Amino acid sequence: MAVQSSRAARLVALTRSGIVQSVLVVAALVWLTPTIGLLVSSLRPKQLSSATGWWTVLKAPSQLTLQNYTALLHGTGVLGALWNTVLIAVPATLLTAALAALAGYAFAWLDFRGRDTLFLVVVGLLVVPVQIGLIPVAKLMGTVGLFGTIPGVVLFHVGYGLPFAVFLMRGHFLEIPHEILEAARVDGCGEWRIFRSLALPLAAPALASLCIFQFLWVWNDMLVALIFAGTDNQPLTVLLQSQMRQFGSNLDVLAPGAFLSLLVPVIVFFSFQRYFVQGAMAGSVK
Repeated sequence: MAVQSSRAARLVALTRSGIVQSVLVVAALVWLTPTIGLLVSSLRPKQLSSATGWWTVLKAPSQLTLQNYTALLHGTGVLGALWNTVLIAVPATLLTAALAALAGYAFAWLDFRGRDTLFLVVVGLLVVPVQIGLIPVAKLMGTVGLFGTIPGVVLFHVGYGLPFAVFLMRGHFLEIPHEILEAARVDGCGEWRIFRSLALPLAAPALASLCIFQFLWVWNDMLVALIFAGTDNQPLTVLLQSQMRQFGSNLDVLAPGAFLSLLVPVIVFFSFQRYFVQGAMAGSVK
């Protein structure tokens, strides 16, 4: 144990050196260069974007303008597509998290017939690619009248997000000491109250991590939305894809639209970063 602690201390001390920090800063700048270029391109006039590179703004910052965003928000249906994306991503995230928390607790602490077999089926669904279910699910949704609707897209994301979500939540619920749950049962608490008042708060970091993963996946998805969403309720990713197909060099539309699509997940991630780190590190240190 002491050897592991000394190695960890040496590793932490190494990351504090000036050379390592300089390398990390350079790597971060290289990683952020495409994002910075996208932001600058979204703030440049169309004629300049087609004539010179975005880095010329370093010599002439006066070329930056909000004209592209003004035109985008008023004339291309971006606000409607952005609202459609919210209507898809938020319910798909909340439903997946709620169902996964219930199922994860049941698989972890409730004793019912066929529990292990059913959980093996859930784990097996983790290896099923999304592409395999596109056609069968599309036929099913067409039969029940959900094809081309926002609820249809939401249900597809929930269905394919649940296997990983249940697997993740069950693992975190199993880390709760059994003695705590038994003490609650002795005090007369039912399973629902134990889940709501005890298990769920203890698994809050894992639940936050799950919400971030699910939200980012649904928000950035284009394949499922391209197939299951209709023309009247297409999300932002599909709208940008259609703009690229129609106007291949239309940077004054694509750049600000892509940056808006990027901005929301970044805000969500940094807002819940503390819970995300706690959930990712849970169980790594005993």
